Amino acid sequence: MKTEDFYYDLPEELIAQHPLKNRSDSRLMLLNKDNGEIEHKHFYDIINYLNPGDVLVLNNTKVMPARLFGHRENKDEKIEVLLLKQKEDDIWECLTKPGKKTKIGSKIIFSDKLKAEVVDISEDGSRYIKFFYNGIFNEILDELGEMPLPPYIKEKLEDKSRYQTIYSKVEGSAAAPTAGLHFTEKLLEEIKNKGIDIVYLTLHIGLGTFRPVKADRIEDHQMHSEYYILNEDAAKRINKARENGNRVIAVGTTSVRTLESIAADDGRLSEKSGWTDIFIYPGYKFKAVDALITNFHLPESTLVMLVSAFASKEKILNAYNEAIKEKYRFFSFGDAMFIY
Repeated sequence: MKTEDFYYDLPEELIAQHPLKNRSDSRLMLLNKDNGEIEHKHFYDIINYLNPGDVLVLNNTKVMPARLFGHRENKDEKIEVLLLKQKEDDIWECLTKPGKKTKIGSKIIFSDKLKAEVVDISEDGSRYIKFFYNGIFNEILDELGEMPLPPYIKEKLEDKSRYQTIYSKVEGSAAAPTAGLHFTEKLLEEIKNKGIDIVYLTLHIGLGTFRPVKADRIEDHQMHSEYYILNEDAAKRINKARENGNRVIAVGTTSVRTLESIAADDGRLSEKSGWTDIFIYPGYKFKAVDALITNFHLPESTLVMLVSAFASKEKILNAYNEAIKEKYRFFSFGDAMFIY
């Protein structure tokens, strides 16, 4: 398959630059993956399409304020450092800007409390940076760091919490699981009271999720890897729903990738943690997921390929063109889709 087959033309003004005042006021497109039928609702209507006995699977990863600004020792120019993955104690894999200013041995000053040194450079240009600090690293990061918003969001985020789900818990992500941004405490309570089971897993999202697919053939694309955790209780509850003939509804592509990485051929899950680089594109046979709540994704991205595997490329691109016509808001702070 060609990467260009997953292209669609999006007017720039439809890229949401800020979150809505009320999370669940986002619009919701319903897409029936069997017949391609489309309906237009609001996200708070999602409860009407969830059935007692269904299990809703959410990713409780928490975004780190992972974007730091400093300067090289004895230099004035600004250096941006984006933390991606902790490799060992105080060494992190990072992206730096401008990269040519951060050679091995470069020392970076962020504040009196936080300094760093570039100790290695990977083949893809990532920097391995050792941090030196006085105090607790996460507290210093909270104080100095900014949210690592995707590059297509140009406006400053006034409230850091709006790039977190209300159920974010396990810190370690470089991006938010954006399908979950639409849920409120009230809506989750109503869903629970209707008899839908809510379970959590963790997948820490890496910035590879925003990297474009550069290969002409999608089969040649190398996926980045991300760390996930599914505990025993969550696995048992998902298995029980499936045994009872109820649906497993994934909230976000990250939940899909975790469930499909762990599931046996019969769809059963077990307690597991580790790294996944699963790449889901059309032709993939889903084992664990029956329905999907997701946002609208970038053209030619691995995420639009994943949803195309779930509902067919033709139905997804038709739905996206309908969303453009109806002036839906796209990407991280945008509207949602329920594929069932």
